[in-house]
Amino acid sequence: MDNSRYDHRKSKINVRFTDASGNALADTDVKVSLKNHEFFFGSGAFDFLPATAVKPPSNIPADKAEAFKEKAKDRVDKWLDIFNYGTLPFNWGAFEPVEGSPETESRMNAAKYMVSHGATPKGHPLCWHTGCADWLMDYDNPTILSKQLDRINREVSEFKGVIDIWDVINEVVIMPVYDRYDNAITRICKDLGRVKLIKEVFDAAHAANPDAVLLINDFNLSESYRILIDGCLNAGVPISAIGIQTHQHQGYMGLEKLNDILDRFSFFGLPLHFTENTLVSGEIMPKDIVDLNDYQVDKWPTTPEGEERQKNEWREMYETLFSHPLVEAMTGWDFADGAWLHAPSGLIREDNSLKPSYLELKRLIKEEWTTDLTVHTDANGNATIEGFRGTYEACAGSFKGCFKIAKNSREGETIVIK
Repeated sequence: MDNSRYDHRKSKINVRFTDASGNALADTDVKVSLKNHEFFFGSGAFDFLPATAVKPPSNIPADKAEAFKEKAKDRVDKWLDIFNYGTLPFNWGAFEPVEGSPETESRMNAAKYMVSHGATPKGHPLCWHTGCADWLMDYDNPTILSKQLDRINREVSEFKGVIDIWDVINEVVIMPVYDRYDNAITRICKDLGRVKLIKEVFDAAHAANPDAVLLINDFNLSESYRILIDGCLNAGVPISAIGIQTHQHQGYMGLEKLNDILDRFSFFGLPLHFTENTLVSGEIMPKDIVDLNDYQVDKWPTTPEGEERQKNEWREMYETLFSHPLVEAMTGWDFADGAWLHAPSGLIREDNSLKPSYLELKRLIKEEWTTDLTVHTDANGNATIEGFRGTYEACAGSFKGCFKIAKNSREGETIVIK
């Protein structure tokens, strides 16, 4: 199959293979295999919380606790079999429902488990008007801002080295005019203005971890978002990447609209992260729904024809995003059906069985977009390897080693592994 449209995802390096004593593995066949992509293929990682919890949630009866844990663990195993990147929830209201008592341990357990299994966690979000902590409403605006900045410093500092990618602020285009209910973050956004609030929270996150990848994130992909980003960059906001949401409960946007989004947000030259993406495998939500949260149903079943449609839509979206040079991450939102809005939006069904979309994405990531070859070393143990960027395993008899082909790898660069 012709993978030339993905050539920008590859690099070429020279590797010198030696044994533990430093002797060259001369004139030897070495099998090299890509084990983990540099590109972030991801999904919501919410199931890692129950899977790594010390005890089950209080609403789970004691006689069902073991089955609950096993189901969560099975989901996590299936998640890890396809993805290397996941979003963990830090919505302030749920993370710190009582002031001064954050759920740090649960997130740390989940994040460390992900890291130990080769996956990179992202925290979402540090500042957002929705799901905000109710207790903030007891304070005046200057105090709310102070507590928001303290919160950012606490999370980014405590998780440094475990979570180094953050959605710093979420859905700012609508933030100061949000009127579904009163909340502390909309209050301070009205007071400060969008750009000033964004600058405050980004500066706090950057100060806490200067090496962190910091995202602005929004579902509003209109010119308003582009103008906001432009204003932020002109104000010196340290945005590492642009977050793009596409919750497509009302139907797949199609290739023309997807390419338009890519073209418009490529203007800034920043990495693009598709942070929250949803495609359903059941009935499409009616088009007249303005706020997706207004569509409330008890059941939203998946269907065979919907699953086939979802598979084809995910494939086209993945192929398009992976072929674009500025896209660095692609994250589906719901890993399993029945989560947000009860939608059939997952890659697995509610009973954990695999949907066609799961199998198709796994085929792309693990079979079509992979490098698995045998190279023959010269008299000095050297071999040239070209492949998709990521972490590799090399094997020759009892010899085993690891190396990376990275975006900053240079053709002709030589690395030594033992």
